[in-house]
Amino acid sequence: MDNFNFYSPTEFVFGKDRENEAGELIKKYGGTKALVHFGGNSAKKSGLLDRVTASLASAGVEYVLLGGVKPNPRDTLVYEGIEICRKENIDFIISVGGGSVIDSAKAIAAGAVYEGDFWDFYSGKAAIEKALPVATVLTIAAAGSEGSGDSVVTQEKTGLKRGAGSSALRPRFSIMNPVLTFTLPPFQTACGAADIMAHVFERYFTNTLEVEITDRLCEAVLATMVKEAPRVIADPCNYEARANIMWAGTVAHTNICGVGRSQDWNSHNIEHELSGLYDVAHGAGLAVIMPAWMEYVMPHNPMRFAQMANRVFGCHMNFERPEETAINGIRAFRRFLKDLGLPINFEELGAKEEDIPVLVKNFGIGEGRTGGFVALSAEDIANIYKIAANAKL
Repeated sequence: MDNFNFYSPTEFVFGKDRENEAGELIKKYGGTKALVHFGGNSAKKSGLLDRVTASLASAGVEYVLLGGVKPNPRDTLVYEGIEICRKENIDFIISVGGGSVIDSAKAIAAGAVYEGDFWDFYSGKAAIEKALPVATVLTIAAAGSEGSGDSVVTQEKTGLKRGAGSSALRPRFSIMNPVLTFTLPPFQTACGAADIMAHVFERYFTNTLEVEITDRLCEAVLATMVKEAPRVIADPCNYEARANIMWAGTVAHTNICGVGRSQDWNSHNIEHELSGLYDVAHGAGLAVIMPAWMEYVMPHNPMRFAQMANRVFGCHMNFERPEETAINGIRAFRRFLKDLGLPINFEELGAKEEDIPVLVKNFGIGEGRTGGFVALSAEDIANIYKIAANAKL
């Protein structure tokens, strides 16, 4: 196991009706005037936005509303939020929604206290050293942004989807009420499950030896998703299943499963070009890319994939030919995603094989290599896209 520092300062406020505590929690963390950031009409129609703002008003916290966040959040709304924060002397941002809303809120929080263009953080020109405090009221279990210091934003004029991260972006608190996920459409629920599993797999496939504790933590989260995701597709109002998935999403991305080991993140980065070009749901793109990446890199360490197949999907372990077990595990994973109602190839996703050169170019790797498990070249990435384009059960 490698040396590591682990820092996770977020207070997680979990359970039914906890959104009614938002105002007192903002006061607890020093907020006096908040930007309430949200997505579309669902937060309004459900009454959630009213409950949150009523809580703020009851606690004496002033607030300004900014809605309109779209999936794959855009830089244009971030710029608007930064301007509001500066004009209104905002000292706290609370997001009401899922990962896209949280990512947008984090970008605003960083940009509001930065003299330059916030996109500097996402293009790699600058590092985030400070930000306005952020909190979340989570409405979908997926991105894990409620417990992480990461943010991903799309630049509207170019379609480039890029990430930035800093401990300064970790939420002060995150309110997690599983009931708020009851009304999610099955497809969004499935996309969230894929994203949660991807966050674990990016950490699970490692070259670091002797990491049994984090291996087992990863496998526990993955096995939980294999059990619970079909249950909530069949019964959307199953509170216990929703609760397990919601907490799994947080555990998957606070990095408690990833400390002390090298990580990969190629699947995420390869998918970002798909959702940047086609504006598809991130989880749907991951459902197409993850198994394709697994097929391509499996020969690097068949036993690690065989271990996953055996411990997570119950595949028989063939110690003499672990690659057979590994292949069966990848197939089981792809079948699981398909059974949830997710796409498994380009046609089902709405992508085009002829666009692969554009996807690779947008990836921007040039003559270099990227990734922690297997370092991939532009040719490797193109080959993974080709596998993804033509995948079958």
